[in-house]
Amino acid sequence: MIIQSLRTDDCFEETVEKYSNLIYRIAYMNVRIKSDADDVFQEVWCRYYQKNINFESEEHRRNWLINVTLKCCKKIYSSSWYKKTVFFDDFPCLKEELSEKDYDVYYAVMNLPAKYRIPIYLFYYENFSVEEISQTTNINPSTVRSQLKRGREKLKHSLKGAELNESKKF
Repeated sequence: MIIQSLRTDDCFEETVEKYSNLIYRIAYMNVRIKSDADDVFQEVWCRYYQKNINFESEEHRRNWLINVTLKCCKKIYSSSWYKKTVFFDDFPCLKEELSEKDYDVYYAVMNLPAKYRIPIYLFYYENFSVEEISQTTNINPSTVRSQLKRGREKLKHSLKGAELNESKKF
């Protein structure tokens, strides 16, 4: 198989170094399985390498990478296998890195439906503005704002439920 349009710029390694953490975090946040996140990560960088896109700016490059990551994740979680998978919603690698409170919040975010989880994650964890989320995900800004609002409401409800469960233990 011969690939016609390989990257011609010299910045591939620099781009991978700059955006690899962001891409992996978004992939893992979406698919919630390490091996699937690894597959998405690899697919994103393969597509980037194969495409010879002249990006207008560094922001355009970042948005393209995030958009491709989200599309690859959607491909995985729209599969029939993924829909039938039961997740043991435990992220042991994060328990050592985050405080208990932060872990509880992250756990609640990870359990949101994807349409709320993606804007919440990009807004709070990656510090994107509503406009940046809109450009990156190709979603109307007013829709992003409503998804953020509804996601916050769901988080508030789930975190209050967790607090109630904790208080019942004692």
